[in-house]
Amino acid sequence: MNTGDFDYHLPKGLIAQSPLEPRDSSRLLVLHRQPRSWEHRHFPDLLEFLDPGDALVVNTSRVFPARIYARQGGSEGRIELLLLHRVDGDVWKAIGQPGRKLRPGRHLEVVSEGDEGSIEVLDVDRDGIRTVRLSPGLSLDRAGELALPPYIHTSLTDGERYQTIYSRDTGSVAAPTAGLHFTQGLLDSIGAKGVNLVQLTLHVGPDTFLPVRKDDPLEHKLQGEFFSIDEGSASRINEARNRGGKVVAVGTTTVRALEQAALISQQMGSSDLLPSAGLANLYILPGHRFRVIDAMVTNFHLPRSTLIMLVSAFARRELVMECYREAVREKYRFYSFGDAMLIL
Repeated sequence: MNTGDFDYHLPKGLIAQSPLEPRDSSRLLVLHRQPRSWEHRHFPDLLEFLDPGDALVVNTSRVFPARIYARQGGSEGRIELLLLHRVDGDVWKAIGQPGRKLRPGRHLEVVSEGDEGSIEVLDVDRDGIRTVRLSPGLSLDRAGELALPPYIHTSLTDGERYQTIYSRDTGSVAAPTAGLHFTQGLLDSIGAKGVNLVQLTLHVGPDTFLPVRKDDPLEHKLQGEFFSIDEGSASRINEARNRGGKVVAVGTTTVRALEQAALISQQMGSSDLLPSAGLANLYILPGHRFRVIDAMVTNFHLPRSTLIMLVSAFARRELVMECYREAVREKYRFYSFGDAMLIL
């Protein structure tokens, strides 16, 4: 296995720059693993592939304004800092650029019309992740911005379009984008069909978007992202499985949380899914044995990323890459604001 095995050509014009309205008007490529086939549909058609008693599992994490701009000692040069997660109090893990201005001991002034404050760089690890301290009282809601991915060059006028309609637990750097397609009307129809909507939380952090730079994917290291599955959610998933229903995960973040919890449950000697919380650092590559999920809703992912590797583990690499080439031919919209896949 080589990182290049998960590469594909994507014309830049197919990278979606803004979300569609309404949310559920995107296209849906439905991939059937058995038999090996696919069909072109639209997102509301998801309802046709769900059955009474299924569990549709979503990630309720909400994106916080993690991008802060700063400068050093009156300098005009701008420094970009992306907060990843809080360590304790005003201390955070972060990445940023240019790296030469983010060395330990540096003191930076926040550049913002909404708030004033400072940032002290405390440490940097071998992966370039900084530990920083924000000045007391600095408000991210006023000084920070939503960190849209670098491949999106169009400003977002409504920040709620980078949040799922069911988001509630603030803590993600980036949105769990497969959930952006759902409207309340579609969720109501899914519920009316007898499908259980199950909620969990995984706060999206660097593991989701840091590129795989090693030729051997096994040399890529995951930092871990906080996840939580409560007793009620675990119980509803177990009920669906015991009654023969499908567990349908919305997004790769949901897949990681479920599979991490299933591994923990197995290690504790339980065949049922147990309530769990902690760091999800399970690296899902081809060869992984899925313990919980039966189907997956996901967007189209960047080449050579851990996300396309996860999808390839679920649906076989050759089939996934063939579907991606088909999506390019059919001019699907790719990445965060793009179209979706349903893998059955």
